[in-house]
Formats: sequence, structure tokens, C-alpha cells
Amino acid sequence: MIVYLLLILVLLFFLGMAIGSFLNVIIYRMVNGDSALRGRSYCDNCKQKIAWYDNIPVLSFILLHRKCRYCGMPIPWEYPAVEFLTGSLFVWWYLMGFTFFHLTSRPFLIVQPVFWLCIGIILLVIFFADFSYAIIPDSAVFIMGLLSLTYHFFLTSHHVMMQSDFALTLITAGGAGLFFFLLHVLTKGKGMGLGDVKYSIAMGLLLGWPDTLVGLFVAFILGSIVGIIAILLSKKKLGSRIPFGPFLVLGTIIALLWGSQLVTMYLRLL
Repeated sequence: MIVYLLLILVLLFFLGMAIGSFLNVIIYRMVNGDSALRGRSYCDNCKQKIAWYDNIPVLSFILLHRKCRYCGMPIPWEYPAVEFLTGSLFVWWYLMGFTFFHLTSRPFLIVQPVFWLCIGIILLVIFFADFSYAIIPDSAVFIMGLLSLTYHFFLTSHHVMMQSDFALTLITAGGAGLFFFLLHVLTKGKGMGLGDVKYSIAMGLLLGWPDTLVGLFVAFILGSIVGIIAILLSKKKLGSRIPFGPFLVLGTIIALLWGSQLVTMYLRLL
């Protein structure tokens, strides 16, 4: 049994890394307006097509000593990070299937795990797209919001989610979007970009109330801490813009995993 489980986990990890390699292509081409489905992978610098043996997830990065075979330019560390994290996501997703996915009746036996795996992949794309290129892709946010809306509508139509909770989720998404839009207007786009505004709506559709509030609170706390550290280390000047998308993603993940516990702890302190 243990050997069988380990074999599955290893296969899932390598499958995830392979998908992570494709996610790198999607992220780069998405922010540069290219089609992710057209043409082979190529070097970001010299545009030389990459051979299959130089495109093995993580391993090629190590064997090439983090440099392009053709032009010698460094390969961004984000590439193997995305590959490794996607592989880890697949392993975590399978293991959590025994404890995290509680709706085991059909059709949720299939729908729920697939939904959360897709959400995890999208969050990875958004995190690294904003971290690397300071852009939150509209298409990724749109898919995340649409999937979340459809999933919650599906839950409501099957009487798993109350209609009042579904309505509250819609209100939460609208409120989060309005809050971020006001921040965008008040800071003239320097404090919050439109990508953050759009993400906050999708985040509200995914988390609902009160987890959206938890996620936003965590995101602002993490962003403030990292911003202060960056200033102290002279990495950023006061007033410099730091991509906020990664912190929103981290806030979303923390709210998904521990939102209820954090709300309970906070209420006990009152």
C-alpha cells in the first residue's frame, strides 16, 4: 500500500512539473501578448528554440548551470520554481483529497477536486506573472472568477450552499472590487493597479464572506512587512511600487486553508 502510494505521488510530481514547464510558457506569452499554444519554447533573450533535452523540468536548469545553451544569458530562477511548486501542488492535492475535499457525493466527487486543482494552478500563474513581470493577466483572473462563480452556483443549485450565502459571496466580491477600485483612484494607480482590482473581485467570488476579509487582511500585513524590509535593506525607496498580486495570492491561500480558524481566534480575542 505504501509503495503504491509513493509511486502515485512520484508520478503526480513529475506530471505536475511537466505542466509547470508549460505554465512558464503560458506566463511569459500571456504577459507579452503571444499565443501560448503556438510554436515551441524559446529563449526569452535570443529567441532560439529550445531542444527537448534542454527543456526537462528543473533538471535542465541544473545541467545548464542556469544559462541558455545558445546565448549564455541566465535562466530566471522562477522557471524551476514554478515547475517544482506545480509538482508539489499535485502531490499536496492528492494527499489532501483524503481530508480536504469533503463533498464526496456525486457529482462533487469529481467536480470539487478538479475545481481546486484548477484554482491552485491559476493562483501559481497569477503569483509568478505579477512577481516576475508586475502584471496580473486578465485572462487568468477572468477564468478564476468564472470558475468560482460557476462552482458556487453549482453548489447552490444542488442545495449544498445556501442561496443567502451565494448572495453574500456576490456582495463580498462587489465590495472587495469597489474597495480596491477606490484605492486605485485615490492613489492614481500607484498604490493599486487595475489588475489588483480585478483580482479582488475574483478573490471575493472564490472565498466569500468572511474569508475574503481574512485574505485581504493577511495580504496587507504581508505586503507591509515585505515593503518595510525592502526599504531597510535599501532594495526599494519610500514610495516605490511593489507588486501586490503575490501577497493577494498568499492571502487567498492562507484564507482557504485557515480562514475559519483565524476568524475564530480573532473573535475569541474580542
